[in-house]
Amino acid sequence: KEIGDLSIGMVLPGIITNITNFGVFVDIGVHNDGLVHISQITNRYISSPTDVVKLHQHVQVKVIEVDLQRKRIALSMRLNENEK
Repeated sequence: KEIGDLSIGMVLPGIITNITNFGVFVDIGVHNDGLVHISQITNRYISSPTDVVKLHQHVQVKVIEVDLQRKRIALSMRLNENEK
């Protein structure tokens, strides 16, 4: 898969590869890891991503933005029940 194969709304499995203060990076099988911003990890307020996730955890994510020019993928872990 390539970054160009992604479309907004796709729900994909992934593995957390890096945790930062502002979010987590998830490997979804394309050459670039996608970013789940801290506000998109859960529906409730969290002060740190490590409160709810850990490194190498398997997660389901939804593509919310694809920036081909900058090769950036924005993801969300806030899924509806029918998307899980």
